Amino acid sequence: MDQAAIFLSLRLAAWTTLLLLLLGLPLSWWLATSRWRWKFLVEAVVSLPLVLPPTVLGFYLLLALGPRGPLGGAFESLFGSTLPFSFGGLLVASVLYSLPFSVQPFTAALAGVDRRLIEASWCLGVSRFQTFLRIVLPLSATGILSGMVLTFAHTLGEFGVVLMVGGNLEGRTRTASISIYDSVQALDYASAGRTALVLLVFSFVVLALTYGLQRRVWAPWPARS
Repeated sequence: MDQAAIFLSLRLAAWTTLLLLLLGLPLSWWLATSRWRWKFLVEAVVSLPLVLPPTVLGFYLLLALGPRGPLGGAFESLFGSTLPFSFGGLLVASVLYSLPFSVQPFTAALAGVDRRLIEASWCLGVSRFQTFLRIVLPLSATGILSGMVLTFAHTLGEFGVVLMVGGNLEGRTRTASISIYDSVQALDYASAGRTALVLLVFSFVVLALTYGLQRRVWAPWPARS
């Protein structure tokens, strides 16, 4: 079993989940509350990774993040290093590829909060930010947690995008899914089977946790009558 690849995947999944929590919540709140006529275009862009082949997304990211790309050139001039074939490049690719797996559950949870409670809080003089922290977040905590769990699990199993952007550098960009592919190509089915079993068990636990949260088998705190 390729422990280095598994730890790299866990690290990538943890950072991706954290960044999407920070970036996805404001975007999800805007999607849940905005009445802008053309909002559906933003929703389509957010959902694009669900239907776009991972290699296509990875190809365009490689062009954008490369030394001649607009983002990659600016990053290299500022930090003196390149994004492709690095952990930073993997992180950027994972955040974009996993975006709908966090934003869609976040948006659904935030949109489900009773608008009357929010407006009542505003009428009592509570600021919009404090209302979001005290009213909206607690009432949507289960959906937000489900989105974080799905994001973590999805990032853990990424293959096409991370292979296009990060390549296959041992200890640097070789994730668990790429390690399984390498083991199969080398006819080392025993190693591939052990790594695949870890991902299989983890995926089952994640799905059980997600469905349990959605059905409130367990929740961050008990519902009050």
